[in-house]
Amino acid sequence: MTYAEHPHRRFNPLTEEWVLCSPHRAERPWQGEVEKPTAANIPSYDPNCYLCPGNERAGHVKNPDYRSTFVFDNDFAALQPNGRDWQVNEENLLIAHAEAGTCRVVCFSPSHDLTLAQMPTADIRLVVDAWAEEMHYLGIRDDIKYVQIFENKGQAMGCSNPHPHGQIWATTHVPHIPALKMRSQQTYARSYGRDLLGDYLKLELSKEERLICRNDYWSAVVPFWAVWPFEAMLIPLRLVSDLASLTPEERDALADIIKRLTVRYDNLFNTSFPYSMGWHACPTDGQPHPYWRLHAVYCPPLLRSATIRKFLVGYEMTAEPQRDITPEQAALQMRELSEVHYMIRDSKFDIRI
Repeated sequence: MTYAEHPHRRFNPLTEEWVLCSPHRAERPWQGEVEKPTAANIPSYDPNCYLCPGNERAGHVKNPDYRSTFVFDNDFAALQPNGRDWQVNEENLLIAHAEAGTCRVVCFSPSHDLTLAQMPTADIRLVVDAWAEEMHYLGIRDDIKYVQIFENKGQAMGCSNPHPHGQIWATTHVPHIPALKMRSQQTYARSYGRDLLGDYLKLELSKEERLICRNDYWSAVVPFWAVWPFEAMLIPLRLVSDLASLTPEERDALADIIKRLTVRYDNLFNTSFPYSMGWHACPTDGQPHPYWRLHAVYCPPLLRSATIRKFLVGYEMTAEPQRDITPEQAALQMRELSEVHYMIRDSKFDIRI
């Protein structure tokens, strides 16, 4: 039996969820329009961008003339640090409670027209350091139980501003998905005396079927249980639970693996590849989590071209996730892509290393 020939379900041991794989559907004819990517005309500085250096944000706050990364409290935060404590529970059916937290914005670069794929690796390392610093200082607060770092890249992922940036939400609870991963990793460690992602990574490195790229400290793989067509996971080779605990060498290697993955994404369909990325580090609840291995997940929506996207609809919204191309096929496509950045820009190839 080969995965590419027959419909089957795959189990995600981190969230204890299933995904339906239907590889034969990838052969069905596509009658929709396939558009070619157009050159983006984005200036390096936009006087109307509230994230560019020196520009004004909400409340007449002026950005500093920053030269690398810039982090600030979100002017339109989804969470507030202070609020009245309350809760509702009506017959264990109508349940709600107050939630507080802090929301931060991380500008990756002062250049309005860049993405991580186009930034030098040394500048990506500064982003890694900013993430690690924010995770540490938010995580040591008594009221914060989890620090979620994420990036929404591209309009397809609801990003309204092209300036390279991400967000950090620090919450007084452990959110649903990290809570599922905490339970699964803890259960696995109690049963086998090892960490779940460590054992999983050993399998992936021995098989290399879903491996995209790797270096001395990190691996990028398409997860066996991936939902999105070109989903990816970054996993450190060492058991480390958060970004702040990475050594200088591991931070350098992380910047390298981010660059290599995101360049492949852009080269896949010759477009600035949209995705949602999130880091899953251990909770900051004051409890030991020796079983937790830090990892990042990339969830891009593109399926066949720069304009054809996968949507979670129908069966996926009412039953369970489903995918057509297998993770092995997706990994092979990405593994064979160049690590030199080629992307249409002003009718010429834009090469940035």
